[in-house]
Amino acid sequence: MAELAKIERPDAESFLGKRKLYCVANVYPIKDGPDDYKGLVARYWSEVTEQTEKLELAGKIKKIFCENVSSQGEEAYGVLAKLNEEALWLIRKKVEEGATLLPIESEEIFGSFLDWTNCLSVVRTREVFMRILEFYNESSERRLQHSAEVIERNLADGEAGLLIMKDEDRIRLQFAQDIEVFLVTPPSYDDILRWFREKARGLKVAEEET
Repeated sequence: MAELAKIERPDAESFLGKRKLYCVANVYPIKDGPDDYKGLVARYWSEVTEQTEKLELAGKIKKIFCENVSSQGEEAYGVLAKLNEEALWLIRKKVEEGATLLPIESEEIFGSFLDWTNCLSVVRTREVFMRILEFYNESSERRLQHSAEVIERNLADGEAGLLIMKDEDRIRLQFAQDIEVFLVTPPSYDDILRWFREKARGLKVAEEET
């Protein structure tokens, strides 16, 4: 797997004829979230944009794949505007530069996945939880398999694509061996992970004290 830090102009030339996929962890804003987190998210997407443009020395982005997108055009933009305006800004920028946003989700498969996800959040007994978990895992695998197939079909020889997806899902994707995968991991990503760990630690301490 290629590393961002190693992309310099001489090295970039060796990737020109290959399929490339620039992978960005999808970091979501929190509605009415604290200011420190909002600042981290804004800095993260700014750094993602900067690092992605450096990666484009190896190939300009021609195809964009973003989780939760099962449509194209303004309908897709409308979905993204509700979920993550920071990611939408980057996507619109790349589309204006000549890239195409493609639906990576199957509406049917994704709908099933969301249904089972919602079921897991309200189930009360372990027996029912375990049964629903089986269906959830099955729909999750179908979803990721579909996503990998969309990338495989649409990323042409020599092209570069942008994949925006949560890391825990992206690492489960199986890409074709001829696709060079680049991870976009700006410094602020570690800060965001640390922020969530500290919040979780604070909640645990609070629970223990009550």
